[in-house]
Amino acid sequence: MSSIKQTREYFPFVGPFDPCPPIYVKTYSTPPQLFIPFQPANLPQFSPEEALRLGTLWPMLYSPYPGKKAHKGGVAHEHGIKQQA
Repeated sequence: MSSIKQTREYFPFVGPFDPCPPIYVKTYSTPPQLFIPFQPANLPQFSPEEALRLGTLWPMLYSPYPGKKAHKGGVAHEHGIKQQA
């Protein structure tokens, strides 16, 4: 797979008078289809069973979904959860 990260982060403004606890890092997902202008020939493929389980035939288009439980208590990242300070 390419070296493009599917989960990106940004740092929102934290004002001195915000009534809520600050969130220093927020994340968002970018789908892999954004970085593939056309389907190249002879792409590697998952087995049919694995493709049905993962939702795509091509590993290059696979994008894991962390789910709601991964966001609890921290910020979801590509390799687990990073706890907020």
